Amino acid sequence: MKIWRRLQTVGAASFKNALYLLPATDDALEDFEWTLREVREAGGDGVIFDGRAVQGLDDSEIVALFDGAREEQYRSISDEIKAYNERFERKRERPSAEEAANQHARFHARISAIEAIDFFQANGRQQVRALLRELEPHIEQVKRAGTGDTVKSEKLTDLKGRTWVTRANVHVDRMASAWLIRRWIDPDAEFRFVDGRQHRPAANEIRFDMYDAEFTHDGDRCTFEVLVGKLGVNDAGLNAIAEIIHDLDLKDQKYERKETTGVQQLLAGIVANHLSDEARLERAASLFDDLHRSFARAR
Repeated sequence: MKIWRRLQTVGAASFKNALYLLPATDDALEDFEWTLREVREAGGDGVIFDGRAVQGLDDSEIVALFDGAREEQYRSISDEIKAYNERFERKRERPSAEEAANQHARFHARISAIEAIDFFQANGRQQVRALLRELEPHIEQVKRAGTGDTVKSEKLTDLKGRTWVTRANVHVDRMASAWLIRRWIDPDAEFRFVDGRQHRPAANEIRFDMYDAEFTHDGDRCTFEVLVGKLGVNDAGLNAIAEIIHDLDLKDQKYERKETTGVQQLLAGIVANHLSDEARLERAASLFDDLHRSFARAR
C-alpha cells in the first residue's frame, strides 16, 4: 500500500496491474529509482526500463490514462473548494481569517502538486484555479511565525576536508543538501558530480543523495532531512526549509507549507538557466541563504 501511494503521488499510470508508466524524463526516472529502492528494501524487486508501445495501445490511449487520473483529482478538489466557498455565504459558519488563510494555502499546495504531475494538460486545471481565486477576496493575510530555539551544532570534524559526491544534473534535494553541507558542515567542501549508477567512491569521498550513499533517503526522509538530523540542531529556518524540500522531493504533501510552490518555481528557474552543476549550487546557495534568513526574521 505504501508503494502504491508513492506511485500515485509521482503521477504513475497503472497498466496491466504490475506495470506503471511515466513519461521518459529525468525527473520521472529519479522518482522510479527511489520507488524501486523502497520496493527492494521491503523485500520485493522490480525493473525500470524505457520503451515505446509497439502493439495494443497508441499514444493517445496512453495519454488518456494519465489525463483520466488528473481529471478525477481536479474534480475532487473542485468539489472541496466549492463546499468551502459556501461557508462564506453563511455568516454563522464563516471560518476565521487565520483558518481561511491556512486552508487557502493547503488548497493551493494540493493543486500545485497535481499540476506537477499533469504531464499532458488534462481538463479541469483552469476551473479549479478559478474556484481558488474566488476564495481570495474573503481572506485576510495572517502572519505565520516559525518556532523552535537554535542550539549550537555539534562538531562534525570527521566530515570536513572531504569531497562530497552526488549524481550529476542536480535538482531540488541535491542543491539544498549541498548548501547545507557548505553552510553547516564544511565551508570549504568540494563537490564532484558523477554517473550515480557506475561510480565507485574513493577513500576521501562522501556520497549523498545516491543509491547506497552515506547520506541519502532514509524511510520517508529526504537527504536534506537526514543531514539536518545529523547536525543535531533545532533551528527554525532549517526545519522550515526541510519541510519544503521534503514536499518537493517526495511529492507527498506532508507539510503543505505555503512557500513551497514559490521555492519550487525559483529552483526550476535555476535549473533551466544554469547548465553546470557548480553554477546551480552557487545560485541556489544565495536562494537558501535568503530563505533561511527570512524564516529567522519571522521568529
